[in-house]
Amino acid sequence: MKMKKLVSLLMVAALSASMLTGCGSSNDAAGSSDAATDATTDAATDAAAEGTENAAGGTLKIGGIGPLTGSAAVYGTAVANAAQLAVDEVNAAGGVNGVQLELNFQDDECDAEKSVNAYNTLKDWGMQMLVGAVTSGCSIAVSEYSKDDNMFQLTPSGSAVECVQYDNAFRVCFSDPNQGLASAQYIGENNLATKVAVIYDSSDIYSSGIYEKFAAEAANQNFEIVSAEAFTADNKTDFSVQLQKAKDAGADLVFLPIYYTEASLILSQADKMGYAPQFFGCDGLDGILNVEYFDTSLAADATDDLTVNFVKNYKDKFNGETPNQFAADTYDAIYAIKAAAEKAGITADMSASDICDAMKSAMTEITVNGLTGNITWSADGEPTKEPKAVKIVNGSYTAM
Repeated sequence: MKMKKLVSLLMVAALSASMLTGCGSSNDAAGSSDAATDATTDAATDAAAEGTENAAGGTLKIGGIGPLTGSAAVYGTAVANAAQLAVDEVNAAGGVNGVQLELNFQDDECDAEKSVNAYNTLKDWGMQMLVGAVTSGCSIAVSEYSKDDNMFQLTPSGSAVECVQYDNAFRVCFSDPNQGLASAQYIGENNLATKVAVIYDSSDIYSSGIYEKFAAEAANQNFEIVSAEAFTADNKTDFSVQLQKAKDAGADLVFLPIYYTEASLILSQADKMGYAPQFFGCDGLDGILNVEYFDTSLAADATDDLTVNFVKNYKDKFNGETPNQFAADTYDAIYAIKAAAEKAGITADMSASDICDAMKSAMTEITVNGLTGNITWSADGEPTKEPKAVKIVNGSYTAM
């Protein structure tokens, strides 16, 4: 198949495909990566042992939760890998005020119940801060327990509004409504289309949340939504009806606030029926270049030192794997923890609750010059940074 053009708005970094943030339920998209998972597990074990033995200032225990196996493993594995890469860098540079970081990342298979079980396992281990969960549904489930424990929780990619509904929870990615708003504004302000169709998953909190805000903002833009067709988790393999309605309505752009496995099917089916509009997506499309009919390289043209070094170091550490948006968010998350912990004067002997109280304030006082932008946080847990966009043309990413 040849795709004419796929445009994706990135709400975070120029090094990835599009703007997602975070899955929603146990049936979310993506593939697994056993080699990367094994590398992550081995690296975490080695780093944990080294940190425990050598840290003169003690060890600060950071837990992580996400899918390392199952349908969403590509997301969780990227998070685990990037977290370990950043932790190793921080430790090599002297840690956090002399305190070494120790990472323990647990697999939740993108299942909310298993995510809560993972949280309890990490509590028994002695977790003092949490990076996760990766997906929105799991992050929300875990937050019901972390808020009772007053455990600091920073999700790199949980995008649902409810992920940060409690004062102990923050996120690196943009929320679903912000993605919908920014997508509609980008399409309108750049005159990408006059007639837009939408295909979304009404059974998924991520997809439906983005669509609702997109539809509301579209009324303020210079394009018309001519078709809005839903599918559900039980019916996500045949999109011929949705595509035919978009084609019949004359849509010259199709907005896909969905995950890349479903999106790849839509692109393939559109190609077979001779329908070649622009396709515009959010960060859920990150990874779409890894399907069989696209190039597998990231091919981001960002040349800043931070991005270049991150991509190189990630590939070197994880058997040539290319980092995605989730990896970038997570890398920034670890450095946000470092900055806030240093600002708050966190020490290894502090309780998780005392650490959380200190981090709540410190997070609103730091700026992280990260892969995904210059980030600040408000007390409600939301990040502020500039959205970016990339274009995928003939299987390659090009910054816009």
